[in-house]
Amino acid sequence: MASPQPLEHLATVVAALEREPLNAEALRELGDADLLSLTDLGASARRLLDTRTALIAGELARRSRPELAHDGLAQRLGHRTAEELVRVTTGESRRDAATAVNAGLLLAAASGEPGRAADPDDLPPAPEHLRPAIAAARSGIVGAAALDAIRSGLGDPNPAVSSASLRAACERLVEAAASLDVDRLHRLARQLREGLDSEAIVDRERAQRDARSFRLTTLPDGMTRATWLLDPESAVLVRELVDRAVSPKRRTVQFTDPDDIEKAGRIADDDRTPEQYASDALLHLLIVGADADSSMMLGTGAPSVRVLVTARDLQHGAGSGSFEAVVGQPSGTVVALPTVQRLICGGTQTPILIGSTGQPLDVGRSQRLFTARQRVALAARDGGCRWPGCERPPSWCEAHHIEHWQRDGGQTDVDVGVLLCRHHHLLLHDQGWSIQRAGRSPDYELVPPASVDPQQRPRLMPGRSREWQRALAS
Repeated sequence: MASPQPLEHLATVVAALEREPLNAEALRELGDADLLSLTDLGASARRLLDTRTALIAGELARRSRPELAHDGLAQRLGHRTAEELVRVTTGESRRDAATAVNAGLLLAAASGEPGRAADPDDLPPAPEHLRPAIAAARSGIVGAAALDAIRSGLGDPNPAVSSASLRAACERLVEAAASLDVDRLHRLARQLREGLDSEAIVDRERAQRDARSFRLTTLPDGMTRATWLLDPESAVLVRELVDRAVSPKRRTVQFTDPDDIEKAGRIADDDRTPEQYASDALLHLLIVGADADSSMMLGTGAPSVRVLVTARDLQHGAGSGSFEAVVGQPSGTVVALPTVQRLICGGTQTPILIGSTGQPLDVGRSQRLFTARQRVALAARDGGCRWPGCERPPSWCEAHHIEHWQRDGGQTDVDVGVLLCRHHHLLLHDQGWSIQRAGRSPDYELVPPASVDPQQRPRLMPGRSREWQRALAS
């Protein structure tokens, strides 16, 4: 029995490609014109292969129709849907598998022989307004992904938009597809639909807002991925905030105001990457926002999470601690001891000290944290982060105990506290820096670790409060 014709054709193509070695040296010998021609030829070959692969996916979907339930091909093979069957079989992403199925169903629905008697297993006829795009896909003018982009962007006819109007728009899209990538083609399709039907804009915005979501996923390495799906209106606000934070690092904006020039220079010279800086800025906004208005959540004030550590580790300065288990991190997250010390110092977490008997020894001293009045005094005295060269304002800072609260029995008094921004507070604890008094308060010195300065020469930490300095000079 002869093999089916489609199988013979694809087998021939695969065999020909297998015989042709991947030769980078041969490509380097081509001129620019020949290389571009080869690129066009490869794109054409891919479009033709993609449409044939999509047609196969469409047939898989036809044999896996929901009404067939467990008798459908996908479920018989242990897959919930045809898209899942295609994804597992081809190794493609979920998006690519769904695209192949959607395009394949259109190609399969339009490929019936004229005059052939209807078969109960036939797919519904392809939408009339999409036939120009289907014909272009079958001839290799557009690929399966472009066909699906046109389908999803144009949508279906309704009382306000006729099939004829959508077909005319489809013809325009087929012409434009030669010079547009799939994403731009989809945007153009959506614009054409919205130009024909203003209600489509309302529907799109409602659907996009309904699709908004935020979820946290704990990764195997202990990092957490935030997946934030934003509707366009919300995204504009978030992008504006991020751009304000990182545009100086990307040097995309020119400033004329002297204060803006100074601030932009400081941000540009910061050693964090734009992505790290944006992450820190958004985290800061979340923390101060929760402290300013917590009406949308239970509890009040800035976020506070308990950190567990043994009294022995904290006393000896060696070991580790862990965050109390929370949703998404049922076993808690192990953290380095310098991080524990910094968190306890900054007051954003409540320490729970565990004794050698396994009993909690301390669940937080009432005066462990600087009070609101003390923070006001620190802000007035320091004027912001005291780290030399840093210009972070008080609102961006945490109160640091220069005498370790647990190990040294440090008191929570203004004269043993200084303001540090989160970045420098983290740097101080993680890299072994320390702060000491230099004469009378409020003079302090920053002592580098031996790895930075073998002689550990102190560096003066000048305050930025003009009135406080004037008071001391009087």
